[in-house]
Amino acid sequence: MKKLLGILLFFSAFTAVYAGGYRVAIQGQRGLAMGHTGVAYVNSAELAFFNPAGLVYLEDRLNISAGVSGVFSNVTWQNENFGQASKTDSPMGTPFYLYASYAATDWLSVGLAVYTPYGSSVEWPTDWAGSHLVNNIELQAIFVQPLVSLKISEKFSVGGGPIFVTGNVNFNRNANRTLTDLEGNRANVTVDDSGVTNWGWSLATMFNFTDHFRIGAHYRSEIILDSKDGDATFANFPNNTGQPLVVNPTTVIPSNGTIGFNASLPMPAEMTVGLSYDKEKWAFNFDYSRTYWDVYNNLDILFSNGGEAINPRNYKNSSTYKFGVQYDANELISLRAGYYFDESPVQEGYFAPETPRNDADGFTAGVSFTVNSHLAIDASFLYLRFEEVDASYNFYSENGQNVPFGGTYKSSAFVPGIGVSYKL
Repeated sequence: MKKLLGILLFFSAFTAVYAGGYRVAIQGQRGLAMGHTGVAYVNSAELAFFNPAGLVYLEDRLNISAGVSGVFSNVTWQNENFGQASKTDSPMGTPFYLYASYAATDWLSVGLAVYTPYGSSVEWPTDWAGSHLVNNIELQAIFVQPLVSLKISEKFSVGGGPIFVTGNVNFNRNANRTLTDLEGNRANVTVDDSGVTNWGWSLATMFNFTDHFRIGAHYRSEIILDSKDGDATFANFPNNTGQPLVVNPTTVIPSNGTIGFNASLPMPAEMTVGLSYDKEKWAFNFDYSRTYWDVYNNLDILFSNGGEAINPRNYKNSSTYKFGVQYDANELISLRAGYYFDESPVQEGYFAPETPRNDADGFTAGVSFTVNSHLAIDASFLYLRFEEVDASYNFYSENGQNVPFGGTYKSSAFVPGIGVSYKL
Protein backbone atom coordinates (compact mmCIF):
# COMPACT_ATOMS: atom_id res chain seq x y z
CA MET A 1 0.00 0.00 0.00
CA LYS A 2 2.95 2.28 0.32
CA LYS A 3 2.90 2.44 -3.49
CA LEU A 4 -0.16 4.61 -3.20
CA LEU A 5 1.88 7.26 -1.49
CA GLY A 6 3.24 8.70 -4.72
CA ILE A 7 -0.15 9.55 -6.19
CA LEU A 8 -1.92 10.57 -3.02
CA LEU A 9 0.24 13.40 -1.78
CA PHE A 10 -2.43 15.80 -2.88
CA PHE A 11 -4.16 15.35 0.45
CA SER A 12 -1.49 17.43 2.12
CA ALA A 13 -3.13 20.50 0.67
CA PHE A 14 -6.43 19.63 2.31
CA THR A 15 -5.01 19.99 5.76
CA ALA A 16 -2.76 22.89 4.87
CA VAL A 17 -5.87 24.98 4.64
CA TYR A 18 -6.64 24.39 8.29
CA ALA A 19 -3.05 24.67 9.33
CA GLY A 20 -1.91 28.03 8.19
CA GLY A 21 -2.68 29.69 4.96
CA TYR A 22 -6.19 30.85 5.64
CA ARG A 23 -6.40 32.24 9.13
CA VAL A 24 -9.04 34.94 8.69
CA ALA A 25 -8.47 37.86 11.08
CA ILE A 26 -11.80 39.60 10.48
CA GLN A 27 -13.79 39.18 13.68
CA GLY A 28 -15.44 42.59 14.20
CA GLN A 29 -15.78 45.79 12.19
CA ARG A 30 -14.70 48.08 15.05
CA GLY A 31 -11.73 45.94 16.01
CA LEU A 32 -10.71 45.35 12.39
CA ALA A 33 -10.79 49.08 11.64
CA MET A 34 -8.28 49.53 14.50
CA GLY A 35 -5.77 47.03 13.08
CA HIS A 36 -7.79 44.07 14.41
CA THR A 37 -7.00 45.07 18.00
CA GLY A 38 -9.18 44.92 21.09
CA VAL A 39 -7.79 42.56 23.74
CA ALA A 40 -7.66 45.46 26.24
CA TYR A 41 -10.34 47.79 24.82
CA VAL A 42 -13.83 47.98 26.37
CA ASN A 43 -16.00 49.19 23.52
CA SER A 44 -18.73 46.80 22.38
CA ALA A 45 -19.88 43.17 22.27
CA GLU A 46 -16.88 42.47 20.00
CA LEU A 47 -15.10 41.78 23.30
CA ALA A 48 -16.75 38.35 23.07
CA PHE A 49 -14.03 37.52 20.54
CA PHE A 50 -11.15 39.78 21.56
CA ASN A 51 -11.38 39.38 25.35
CA PRO A 52 -14.50 37.96 27.07
CA ALA A 53 -13.13 39.09 30.45
CA GLY A 54 -14.01 42.65 29.43
CA LEU A 55 -17.70 41.95 28.84
CA VAL A 56 -18.45 42.53 32.52
CA TYR A 57 -17.18 46.13 32.21
CA LEU A 58 -19.62 47.12 29.45
CA GLU A 59 -21.99 49.81 30.73
CA ASP A 60 -25.23 48.51 29.19
CA ARG A 61 -27.12 45.40 30.24
CA LEU A 62 -27.53 44.01 26.70
CA ASN A 63 -24.94 44.38 23.93
CA ILE A 64 -25.07 42.87 20.45
CA SER A 65 -22.67 43.20 17.51
CA ALA A 66 -23.09 41.51 14.14
CA GLY A 67 -21.52 41.93 10.73
CA VAL A 68 -20.16 40.46 7.54
CA SER A 69 -17.20 41.17 5.27
CA GLY A 70 -16.41 40.47 1.64
CA VAL A 71 -12.95 39.09 0.91
CA PHE A 72 -11.67 39.85 -2.61
CA SER A 73 -8.27 38.25 -3.03
CA ASN A 74 -5.97 37.55 -5.93
CA VAL A 75 -2.70 35.74 -6.41
CA THR A 76 -0.42 35.82 -9.41
CA TRP A 77 2.32 33.28 -10.04
CA GLN A 78 5.12 33.38 -12.58
CA ASN A 79 8.06 31.15 -13.40
CA GLU A 80 10.35 33.04 -15.77
CA ASN A 81 12.60 30.03 -16.30
CA PHE A 82 9.77 28.14 -18.01
CA GLY A 83 7.81 31.14 -19.36
CA GLN A 84 4.76 30.23 -17.30
CA ALA A 85 2.31 32.46 -15.47
CA SER A 86 -1.15 32.19 -13.95
CA LYS A 87 -3.62 34.13 -11.81
CA THR A 88 -6.36 33.11 -9.42
CA ASP A 89 -10.01 33.94 -10.03
CA SER A 90 -11.29 33.25 -6.55
CA PRO A 91 -14.93 33.79 -5.54
CA MET A 92 -15.68 36.29 -2.79
CA GLY A 93 -15.32 34.99 0.76
CA THR A 94 -17.87 36.13 3.36
CA PRO A 95 -16.62 35.76 6.96
CA PHE A 96 -19.22 36.82 9.51
CA TYR A 97 -19.69 37.27 13.25
CA LEU A 98 -22.42 37.56 15.88
CA TYR A 99 -21.64 38.53 19.47
CA ALA A 100 -23.97 39.14 22.40
CA SER A 101 -23.55 39.80 26.12
CA TYR A 102 -26.00 40.19 28.99
CA ALA A 103 -25.14 41.64 32.40
CA ALA A 104 -26.82 39.21 34.79
CA THR A 105 -25.46 41.03 37.87
CA ASP A 106 -22.90 43.74 38.61
CA TRP A 107 -20.20 41.05 38.78
CA LEU A 108 -21.38 38.51 36.19
CA SER A 109 -22.04 38.77 32.47
CA VAL A 110 -22.86 35.93 30.09
CA GLY A 111 -22.45 35.94 26.35
CA LEU A 112 -22.37 34.12 23.04
CA ALA A 113 -19.87 34.38 20.17
CA VAL A 114 -20.28 32.97 16.66
CA TYR A 115 -17.43 33.68 14.25
CA THR A 116 -15.41 32.29 11.35
CA PRO A 117 -11.65 32.46 12.03
CA TYR A 118 -10.83 30.00 9.24
CA GLY A 119 -12.34 30.15 5.78
CA SER A 120 -11.53 31.22 2.27
CA SER A 121 -11.60 30.23 -1.37
CA VAL A 122 -8.82 29.93 -3.94
CA GLU A 123 -9.50 29.06 -7.56
CA TRP A 124 -6.68 28.66 -10.07
CA PRO A 125 -7.43 28.04 -13.76
CA THR A 126 -8.15 24.34 -14.24
CA ASP A 127 -5.12 22.38 -15.48
CA TRP A 128 -2.71 25.28 -14.89
CA ALA A 129 1.01 24.60 -14.37
CA GLY A 130 0.54 23.88 -10.67
CA SER A 131 -2.67 21.86 -11.05
CA HIS A 132 -0.91 18.77 -9.67
CA LEU A 133 -0.92 20.67 -6.33
CA VAL A 134 -4.28 22.45 -6.49
CA ASN A 135 -7.00 23.53 -8.92
CA ASN A 136 -9.42 25.01 -6.40
CA ILE A 137 -10.31 24.87 -2.74
CA GLU A 138 -13.12 26.14 -0.52
CA LEU A 139 -13.05 26.13 3.27
CA GLN A 140 -15.31 27.27 6.08
CA ALA A 141 -14.94 26.77 9.82
CA ILE A 142 -17.50 28.18 12.26
CA PHE A 143 -16.75 28.69 15.96
CA VAL A 144 -19.65 28.80 18.46
CA GLN A 145 -18.74 29.81 22.00
CA PRO A 146 -20.88 30.40 25.11
CA LEU A 147 -19.13 32.81 27.49
CA VAL A 148 -18.92 33.82 31.14
CA SER A 149 -17.29 37.04 32.36
CA LEU A 150 -16.58 37.51 36.10
CA LYS A 151 -15.62 40.78 37.81
CA ILE A 152 -13.21 39.83 40.57
CA SER A 153 -12.80 43.50 41.49
CA GLU A 154 -13.25 46.89 39.87
CA LYS A 155 -9.77 46.43 38.42
CA PHE A 156 -9.59 42.73 37.58
CA SER A 157 -11.80 40.29 35.66
CA VAL A 158 -11.65 36.88 34.02
CA GLY A 159 -13.70 35.31 31.25
CA GLY A 160 -13.91 32.54 28.69
CA GLY A 161 -15.79 29.40 27.79
CA PRO A 162 -15.90 26.25 25.67
CA ILE A 163 -15.63 26.47 21.86
CA PHE A 164 -17.59 24.25 19.48
CA VAL A 165 -16.19 24.07 15.94
CA THR A 166 -17.80 22.76 12.76
CA GLY A 167 -15.96 22.80 9.44
CA ASN A 168 -16.47 22.08 5.72
CA VAL A 169 -13.98 21.70 2.90
CA ASN A 170 -13.97 20.97 -0.83
CA PHE A 171 -10.68 20.58 -2.68
CA ASN A 172 -9.69 19.54 -6.22
CA ARG A 173 -6.33 18.88 -7.87
CA ASN A 174 -4.95 16.86 -10.73
CA ALA A 175 -3.36 13.49 -10.01
CA ASN A 176 0.00 14.52 -11.47
CA ARG A 177 1.44 16.70 -14.26
CA THR A 178 0.47 14.54 -17.26
CA LEU A 179 -1.99 11.70 -16.58
CA THR A 180 -5.23 11.74 -18.63
CA ASP A 181 -8.04 9.39 -19.59
CA LEU A 182 -8.46 8.07 -23.16
CA GLU A 183 -10.23 11.30 -24.21
CA GLY A 184 -7.39 13.46 -22.97
CA ASN A 185 -9.13 14.76 -19.82
CA ARG A 186 -6.74 15.33 -16.95
CA ALA A 187 -7.06 12.79 -14.13
CA ASN A 188 -8.07 14.59 -10.94
CA VAL A 189 -9.29 14.07 -7.41
CA THR A 190 -11.87 15.95 -5.36
CA VAL A 191 -11.84 15.80 -1.57
CA ASP A 192 -15.04 16.73 0.19
CA ASP A 193 -16.08 16.68 3.82
CA SER A 194 -18.56 18.57 5.96
CA GLY A 195 -19.73 18.64 9.55
CA VAL A 196 -16.28 17.94 10.98
CA THR A 197 -16.56 18.97 14.65
CA ASN A 198 -14.61 19.20 17.87
CA TRP A 199 -14.31 21.27 21.06
CA GLY A 200 -11.80 23.75 22.41
CA TRP A 201 -11.78 26.51 25.01
CA SER A 202 -10.55 30.00 25.75
CA LEU A 203 -9.52 31.88 28.91
CA ALA A 204 -9.00 35.63 29.21
CA THR A 205 -8.21 38.29 31.78
CA MET A 206 -8.29 42.07 31.97
CA PHE A 207 -6.70 44.49 34.43
CA ASN A 208 -7.65 48.17 34.74
CA PHE A 209 -4.74 50.24 35.98
CA THR A 210 -6.92 53.36 35.76
CA ASP A 211 -10.21 54.32 34.15
CA HIS A 212 -8.26 55.04 30.96
CA PHE A 213 -5.48 52.44 30.86
CA ARG A 214 -6.03 48.70 30.61
CA ILE A 215 -4.09 45.55 29.78
CA GLY A 216 -5.55 42.25 28.63
CA ALA A 217 -4.62 38.72 27.71
CA HIS A 218 -6.56 36.01 25.88
CA TYR A 219 -5.61 32.39 25.17
CA ARG A 220 -7.55 30.30 22.66
CA SER A 221 -6.75 26.58 22.75
CA GLU A 222 -5.57 24.29 20.01
CA ILE A 223 -8.39 22.38 18.33
CA ILE A 224 -7.91 19.19 16.33
CA LEU A 225 -10.54 18.43 13.70
CA ASP A 226 -10.68 14.69 13.03
CA SER A 227 -12.10 14.00 9.59
CA LYS A 228 -13.60 10.49 9.52
CA ASP A 229 -16.47 10.61 7.01
CA GLY A 230 -14.96 12.48 4.08
CA ASP A 231 -15.09 11.38 0.44
CA ALA A 232 -12.23 11.33 -2.06
CA THR A 233 -13.57 11.08 -5.64
CA PHE A 234 -11.18 9.98 -8.39
CA ALA A 235 -12.17 11.10 -11.92
CA ASN A 236 -10.73 10.77 -15.46
CA PHE A 237 -8.24 8.08 -14.49
CA PRO A 238 -7.53 5.44 -17.21
CA ASN A 239 -8.72 2.74 -14.83
CA ASN A 240 -12.33 1.66 -14.22
CA THR A 241 -11.53 -1.78 -12.80
CA GLY A 242 -12.45 -0.90 -9.24
CA GLN A 243 -8.92 -1.78 -8.11
CA PRO A 244 -5.63 0.17 -8.14
CA LEU A 245 -3.58 -0.51 -11.29
CA VAL A 246 0.12 -1.18 -10.62
CA VAL A 247 2.19 0.43 -13.41
CA ASN A 248 5.65 0.15 -11.94
CA PRO A 249 7.18 -0.19 -8.45
CA THR A 250 6.61 3.49 -7.69
CA THR A 251 3.41 4.32 -9.57
CA VAL A 252 -0.10 3.09 -8.96
CA ILE A 253 -3.15 4.40 -10.84
CA PRO A 254 -6.29 4.36 -8.71
CA SER A 255 -9.65 3.35 -10.11
CA ASN A 256 -12.28 5.99 -10.78
CA GLY A 257 -14.78 6.19 -7.98
CA THR A 258 -15.14 7.35 -4.40
CA ILE A 259 -13.40 6.13 -1.25
CA GLY A 260 -13.27 7.38 2.32
CA PHE A 261 -10.36 8.67 4.36
CA ASN A 262 -9.42 9.72 7.89
CA ALA A 263 -7.23 12.68 8.80
CA SER A 264 -6.48 14.91 11.78
CA LEU A 265 -6.63 18.61 11.07
CA PRO A 266 -4.86 20.89 13.57
CA MET A 267 -6.08 24.41 14.32
CA PRO A 268 -3.34 25.95 16.45
CA ALA A 269 -3.55 27.68 19.81
CA GLU A 270 -3.26 31.46 19.91
CA MET A 271 -2.18 33.84 22.68
CA THR A 272 -2.86 37.58 22.51
CA VAL A 273 -1.74 40.25 24.97
CA GLY A 274 -2.21 43.98 24.62
CA LEU A 275 -2.88 47.36 26.12
CA SER A 276 -5.32 50.18 25.56
CA TYR A 277 -5.30 53.85 26.53
CA ASP A 278 -8.23 56.18 25.98
CA LYS A 279 -8.64 59.83 26.93
CA GLU A 280 -11.41 62.18 25.92
CA LYS A 281 -11.93 61.70 22.15
CA TRP A 282 -8.98 59.37 21.54
CA ALA A 283 -8.23 55.70 22.05
CA PHE A 284 -5.01 53.82 21.28
CA ASN A 285 -4.57 50.03 21.14
CA PHE A 286 -1.65 47.68 20.77
CA ASP A 287 -2.05 43.88 20.53
CA TYR A 288 0.55 41.16 20.10
CA SER A 289 -0.54 37.68 19.02
CA ARG A 290 1.49 34.47 19.00
CA THR A 291 0.08 31.55 17.01
CA TYR A 292 1.48 28.11 17.80
CA TRP A 293 1.69 26.65 14.30
CA ASP A 294 4.42 24.18 15.33
CA VAL A 295 1.66 21.71 16.14
CA TYR A 296 1.54 21.13 12.38
CA ASN A 297 4.70 19.15 11.59
CA ASN A 298 3.28 16.29 9.53
CA LEU A 299 0.00 15.03 8.19
CA ASP A 300 -1.01 11.39 8.52
CA ILE A 301 -3.87 10.24 6.27
CA LEU A 302 -5.42 6.78 6.30
CA PHE A 303 -7.57 5.71 3.36
CA SER A 304 -10.40 3.22 3.41
CA ASN A 305 -8.51 0.99 0.94
CA GLY A 306 -5.58 0.69 3.37
CA GLY A 307 -3.33 3.31 1.77
CA GLU A 308 -1.62 5.97 3.78
CA ALA A 309 0.17 9.26 3.18
CA ILE A 310 2.51 11.16 5.48
CA ASN A 311 3.29 14.67 4.31
CA PRO A 312 5.73 17.16 5.86
CA ARG A 313 4.56 20.71 6.59
CA ASN A 314 6.98 21.81 9.31
CA TYR A 315 5.17 25.06 10.09
CA LYS A 316 6.74 27.45 12.58
CA ASN A 317 5.18 29.61 15.28
CA SER A 318 4.42 33.11 14.07
CA SER A 319 3.62 36.54 15.50
CA THR A 320 1.32 39.41 14.61
CA TYR A 321 1.93 43.00 15.74
CA LYS A 322 -1.15 45.21 15.69
CA PHE A 323 -1.77 48.94 16.23
CA GLY A 324 -5.04 50.88 16.24
CA VAL A 325 -6.44 54.33 16.96
CA GLN A 326 -9.95 55.75 17.33
CA TYR A 327 -11.10 59.38 17.23
CA ASP A 328 -14.61 60.49 18.15
CA ALA A 329 -15.20 63.28 15.66
CA ASN A 330 -18.53 64.21 17.26
CA GLU A 331 -21.45 62.56 19.07
CA LEU A 332 -22.48 60.70 15.93
CA ILE A 333 -19.28 59.67 14.19
CA SER A 334 -16.21 57.73 15.35
CA LEU A 335 -13.26 57.32 12.99
CA ARG A 336 -10.73 54.46 13.19
CA ALA A 337 -7.46 53.43 11.58
CA GLY A 338 -4.82 50.77 12.14
CA TYR A 339 -1.97 48.66 10.88
CA TYR A 340 -0.67 45.16 11.54
CA PHE A 341 2.28 43.05 10.45
CA ASP A 342 1.51 39.36 10.13
CA GLU A 343 4.34 36.81 9.93
CA SER A 344 3.90 33.74 7.77
CA PRO A 345 4.16 30.29 9.42
CA VAL A 346 5.37 28.73 6.14
CA GLN A 347 9.06 27.85 6.08
CA GLU A 348 11.37 27.80 3.06
CA GLY A 349 10.66 24.89 0.75
CA TYR A 350 7.06 24.40 1.97
CA PHE A 351 5.32 27.20 0.00
CA ALA A 352 2.37 25.51 -1.75
CA PRO A 353 -0.02 27.36 -4.11
CA GLU A 354 -3.12 26.38 -2.13
CA THR A 355 -1.60 28.38 0.74
CA PRO A 356 0.03 31.38 -0.98
CA ARG A 357 0.84 32.87 2.38
CA ASN A 358 3.81 35.13 2.95
CA ASP A 359 4.53 37.92 5.45
CA ALA A 360 1.79 40.52 5.15
CA ASP A 361 1.09 44.18 5.92
CA GLY A 362 -2.51 45.01 6.82
CA PHE A 363 -3.78 48.60 6.51
CA THR A 364 -7.20 49.24 8.05
CA ALA A 365 -9.73 52.04 8.45
CA GLY A 366 -13.35 52.40 9.44
CA VAL A 367 -16.18 54.47 10.83
CA SER A 368 -19.16 54.11 13.17
CA PHE A 369 -22.30 56.17 12.71
CA THR A 370 -24.60 56.46 15.73
CA VAL A 371 -28.20 56.16 14.55
CA ASN A 372 -29.69 56.63 18.03
CA SER A 373 -28.84 55.88 21.66
CA HIS A 374 -29.23 52.12 21.02
CA LEU A 375 -28.03 51.50 17.47
CA ALA A 376 -24.86 52.24 15.52
CA ILE A 377 -23.68 51.20 12.06
CA ASP A 378 -20.06 50.07 11.78
CA ALA A 379 -17.99 49.87 8.60
CA SER A 380 -14.40 48.84 8.01
CA PHE A 381 -11.94 48.33 5.19
CA LEU A 382 -8.78 46.23 5.08
CA TYR A 383 -6.10 46.24 2.41
CA LEU A 384 -3.81 43.26 2.90
CA ARG A 385 -0.58 43.27 0.92
CA PHE A 386 1.55 40.14 0.99
CA GLU A 387 5.23 40.61 0.35
CA GLU A 388 6.35 39.36 -3.07
CA VAL A 389 8.20 36.10 -2.68
CA ASP A 390 10.24 33.67 -4.77
CA ALA A 391 9.36 30.35 -3.20
CA SER A 392 8.77 26.68 -3.88
CA TYR A 393 7.17 23.54 -2.55
CA ASN A 394 9.81 20.79 -2.57
CA PHE A 395 7.91 17.75 -1.33
CA TYR A 396 5.72 16.78 -4.27
CA SER A 397 6.77 13.31 -5.45
CA GLU A 398 6.16 11.78 -8.89
CA ASN A 399 7.48 8.41 -10.06
CA GLY A 400 9.59 8.21 -6.95
CA GLN A 401 11.28 11.55 -7.53
CA ASN A 402 10.76 14.85 -5.75
CA VAL A 403 9.58 17.52 -8.21
CA PRO A 404 9.79 21.04 -6.74
CA PHE A 405 7.23 23.59 -7.89
CA GLY A 406 8.29 27.20 -7.55
CA GLY A 407 8.09 30.71 -8.89
CA THR A 408 7.30 34.27 -7.92
CA TYR A 409 4.07 34.92 -6.03
CA LYS A 410 2.32 38.29 -5.71
CA SER A 411 -0.77 38.41 -3.48
CA SER A 412 -3.18 40.98 -2.09
CA ALA A 413 -6.70 41.21 -0.67
CA PHE A 414 -9.40 43.87 -0.30
CA VAL A 415 -11.87 43.38 2.53
CA PRO A 416 -14.78 45.81 2.97
CA GLY A 417 -17.17 45.08 5.83
CA ILE A 418 -20.40 46.30 7.38
CA GLY A 419 -22.01 45.64 10.76
CA VAL A 420 -24.27 46.94 13.51
CA SER A 421 -23.89 47.45 17.23
CA TYR A 422 -26.92 47.47 19.53
CA LYS A 423 -27.10 48.19 23.24
CA LEU A 424 -29.96 48.38 25.72
